[in-house]
Amino acid sequence: MKRIDIADVADIATGAALLGAGGGGDPYIGRLMVEEAIRAFGPVELIDVDAVPDEALIVPTAMMGAPSVMVEKLPNGAEAEIGLEAIETAIGKRAHAIIAPEIGGLNAMLPIVLAARRGLPLVDGDGMGRAFPELPMVTFNIFGQSISPLAISDELGNCVAVRTVDVESAERLGRQIVVAMGAAAQICCYPMSGAEAKRSAVRGTVGLAWEIGRLLRVAREQMCDPFEALLTYLPTTDYYKHCRSLFDGRIVDLRREIAQGFTVGTVEIENTAQARISIQFRNEYLVARQDGKPVAIVPDLIAILDSETATPITAEALKYGQRVRVIGISAPPILRSEPALRVVGPQAFGFTDPFQPIEEMA
Repeated sequence: MKRIDIADVADIATGAALLGAGGGGDPYIGRLMVEEAIRAFGPVELIDVDAVPDEALIVPTAMMGAPSVMVEKLPNGAEAEIGLEAIETAIGKRAHAIIAPEIGGLNAMLPIVLAARRGLPLVDGDGMGRAFPELPMVTFNIFGQSISPLAISDELGNCVAVRTVDVESAERLGRQIVVAMGAAAQICCYPMSGAEAKRSAVRGTVGLAWEIGRLLRVAREQMCDPFEALLTYLPTTDYYKHCRSLFDGRIVDLRREIAQGFTVGTVEIENTAQARISIQFRNEYLVARQDGKPVAIVPDLIAILDSETATPITAEALKYGQRVRVIGISAPPILRSEPALRVVGPQAFGFTDPFQPIEEMA
């Protein structure tokens, strides 16, 4: 068991931003929220999922909507408490622990905020091993866990509890509610037992984010190459064994908008030889193409990092003229399985390109 204290938060936020593949929301906002919550309520225990009793209730929480909205529409930290209370009332049981649906950016930090405010432990794991934009795109769903009841709450104190016949209906109805709440709200969903979490969670990802953030920080402090440190560490992990640098250049074109509750667009990066790479995103970076051919594609991770500091850059923080390096990273094996690819593979996002693992790309 570990304890997350204020000194640890920046490292976790950095690592989560990398694993979020451009999505999950602004990690800086999440960092500030967690630091405030820990000051007010104390450190958070980080526990292994195996430490949770089989019959205990675990509740995931995250932001739903367009991350770009968070630049001006800040959460106040209490939204998830309202949603959690709605879930507990609907089920008739108190939560034993909190877990992140995705280990990306802000959405890796919000569960820590809720855990601190409620004095609950945080499970070391999540439901993606990265970030995805839609409610069905989690291992909890892939393993058959029901999303209902789903609670959606905003910073004004409004809360809507939804029961649906399937996760697709939850995505359709929930997205409309979130749009009505200003295109960003907090959700509590996929309430599950400890036994169900042990079966479906991607384990250890909070600890991995923590370690990634720490090694990037230490590399910078010691004047070492943070990219070398990162690309040396990832192959030693259980999930992200295959990784490589895909491109190094400057952002020369950026098209980004909020559509149907998502941040969508394309970024073009050009190097000194005038070669280009194009990356499409819908909250997260989904496919990187060079000369029209994919060099990395979902569910594998695409990360865009500052070319000097290796600081991960989320989709809403991209700016014209930034000098960046693009990294491709293999997804956790569970996301490459046939059942998972039907939910989170290229075709789930409307691409005709087949999935090809990053280690097999030319």
